[in-house]
Amino acid sequence: MPKVKTNSSAKKRFKLTGLGKITRKHAFKNHILTKKETKQKRNLTQAGLVHKADTNNVKLMLRI
Repeated sequence: MPKVKTNSSAKKRFKLTGLGKITRKHAFKNHILTKKETKQKRNLTQAGLVHKADTNNVKLMLRI
C-alpha cells in the first residue's frame, strides 16, 4: 500500500492547535483594500477557527 498524501492546498491554509482545533485565515484581506474600512481590515487580520461542521473535511484533507 502506498502512503496517503495530504492535500497540498490544505496544508498551506490550515494549522492544528494544541487542543486539536484547526485555525485558518480570514478571506477578503488580499487586494482592493481601499474601499474597506480600517476596522474591517483589522478584524480580518486575526486568525479564526474552522467551523465545527467543516472540521471533519479539513481533517480528512490533512490526514489527521
